[in-house]
Amino acid sequence: MLIFYVIFSSILILLSVLPFIRSQHWIFRVAEFVKLQLLVFQVPALAMGFYLLGEDSWIWWLQGVQLVLIVYHAYILIRYSKFWRREKYEKGRDASDSIKVISCNVLQFNTDYDRFIDLIQKEQPHIFLTMESDTSWEKALRILENDYPNFEKVTLDNTYGMHFYTNLKINKCQVHYFVADDIPSIEAELETADGHRFIFFAVHPPPPSPTEEETSKERDGDLLSVAKRVRDYKMPVVVTGDFNNVAWAKSSLLFKKTSKLIDARIGRGILSTFHANHWFFRVPLDLLFHSPTVFIDKLFIYPSVGSDHFPMGCTFFIDRYSEEQAEDIEHLEDGDMVEVNEMIAEGREEASDNRISKGE
Repeated sequence: MLIFYVIFSSILILLSVLPFIRSQHWIFRVAEFVKLQLLVFQVPALAMGFYLLGEDSWIWWLQGVQLVLIVYHAYILIRYSKFWRREKYEKGRDASDSIKVISCNVLQFNTDYDRFIDLIQKEQPHIFLTMESDTSWEKALRILENDYPNFEKVTLDNTYGMHFYTNLKINKCQVHYFVADDIPSIEAELETADGHRFIFFAVHPPPPSPTEEETSKERDGDLLSVAKRVRDYKMPVVVTGDFNNVAWAKSSLLFKKTSKLIDARIGRGILSTFHANHWFFRVPLDLLFHSPTVFIDKLFIYPSVGSDHFPMGCTFFIDRYSEEQAEDIEHLEDGDMVEVNEMIAEGREEASDNRISKGE
């Protein structure tokens, strides 16, 4: 039992400290995703260690390190729980009507199109976004175009296709390729029926993983490019999509500070969206950030539509600037913008052999 405890505790400690290393290799960045799972395992490991304390005095050292990491993980994760303080806001007289958004990485190889289409027809969002949508998905989604006559289609067969549909007015819309010509982001200026305008930004950068990108350079460069673009916008902003990152990761925190946006999950729950087929290893990869004049009413996860991601839904309204909500904005520290620019440059320089070029 002592040998098992030592191996088990050492693995948990190693996985917990890997994210502190600044390397962008997937080994260090993927370990950021599983803080909740680590915390769940660390509590029984700590209890087991107390049972074995009489075996060797050096077990105290393992116990001490484990306890510090448990406190650290709990401190990080508690703000994503409903126990965290969150102000409730009442709509002002000039606030917009409620706006509903659904975004989903539909999984390019998922052919159960009707499940997602049924969700849209049932929920009737004002905006919906699909990621990993290829030519087959585009054809399947055409049935919705009568209800959603305004759209932007970026049809790619490399798992980075993206389709954006809305029944709101589109004033402007453009597709960006910040770090590579096969990783799109969609930026749209929308206008509600009651005259409120806002920017909707859809993102889906590539993940660092042993089967996809060796490093997080493209992901981080793409997300930080979006952050820099929206940071000085006067109009309300909503950024959502499959970030292939968790909200507590260093690069996500840098995104939040750079963009001057607010993480919608704070105080609402972890709301894991991936992996839909493996309940214990679920993590929140689909994120949503917003400006302080956007007020989140509800943030929720829908049942599976056959993808490895659950769809994420959100209802919000636009209102006047709130000092209380603005307190949730975090700001860059000295030297952070230099790091942001370096990470963007590294993302643009990174080459991938895992995707088909947009032009091919």
